[in-house]
Amino acid sequence: MGITTNNPNGDLLLNDDHGPQRPWLVEMWQAYRMRWTRRRLLARAWRKRRQLTSVVDRTDTIAPDDILVFATLRNEAVRLPHFLSHYRALGVRHFLIVDNHSTDDTAAFLRDQPDVSLWTTADSYKKSRFGMDWLTWLMIRHGHGHWCLTVDADELLIYPQSETRPLPELTRHLEHIGKDAFGAVMLDLYPKGRLSAQTYQAGDDPLSTLNWYDVGNYSTKYQPNLRNLLVRGGVRARVFFGALPDRVPTLSKTPLVKWNRRYAYVSSTHSVLPTRLNAVRGAGGGGMVSGVLLHTKFLPTVIEKSREEKHRQEHFANSTLFDAYYDGLIADPDFWTEMSSSYEGWEKLAQQGLLFPGSWV
Repeated sequence: MGITTNNPNGDLLLNDDHGPQRPWLVEMWQAYRMRWTRRRLLARAWRKRRQLTSVVDRTDTIAPDDILVFATLRNEAVRLPHFLSHYRALGVRHFLIVDNHSTDDTAAFLRDQPDVSLWTTADSYKKSRFGMDWLTWLMIRHGHGHWCLTVDADELLIYPQSETRPLPELTRHLEHIGKDAFGAVMLDLYPKGRLSAQTYQAGDDPLSTLNWYDVGNYSTKYQPNLRNLLVRGGVRARVFFGALPDRVPTLSKTPLVKWNRRYAYVSSTHSVLPTRLNAVRGAGGGGMVSGVLLHTKFLPTVIEKSREEKHRQEHFANSTLFDAYYDGLIADPDFWTEMSSSYEGWEKLAQQGLLFPGSWV
């Protein structure tokens, strides 16, 4: 069992309540279980590799020090121009992407990008552990020894001074302090007004449309088996999951890791094995620098996407439990309240306890 702590004033990443110390025999048994879990996940990725078909493979252009992005996506043609631009500006040199049977121009657009290698599959996103089996295989093949950033198409990473200090500087800092993983909290952004009243075109910066978020309604819960401090809250917790607190989406992630072919993500990028890689926040993080994944899900396109995903039932383990969530999005809500906080950059997020500069700044 974990310990849940409310954090009305932020400071999510400094919470040091990791619950009671467990007997050493329990710790040894859990470590043994986690080793076998990791081996099982790697074996799954090996089996699922046959579900991937190469569209264009430019991995021979990857240099030894290149930072790589890994992503699984579907029907994201409208997001991709800004997504690629954002990460190129941060210093990413190659994108390894799995297209899960898009029906828009996603595949055609990605195929023409000189720094993208693309695979396609029509197999089940849910049955591939929401794309993680496919990405684990690609990281085994191409990510070993690289700093690998695993993100969704609607996630834009920022961190202290990210506008002037690119990822290669950050990864050198992490290596200097003896860390090979980097944590971030996903921040749900939303507009002021109904979703359908907003405008967005391919190439636009989503932050010009989505510039508000919830603050002060976050909680943390420690997972002793994974040695991982989870963070939950934000607008989805407030609007959709008030009656289902155990179903509130997890916001904490470990998206950036100096990868080894023996590593494996457990649940999306919320936790990773071996468990030492989860020591990126709370007491385990030791006050190290952290970031935020700006979650741009709530563009006006989310209304039609919600209709599609409710029908496909591919995005949650118990998808029917989330029908009300999709229905809420289809109803075209206005998330904004007088308590909403405007997005103004990383400094404000640091003041609110949503990211931490550490010794990086």
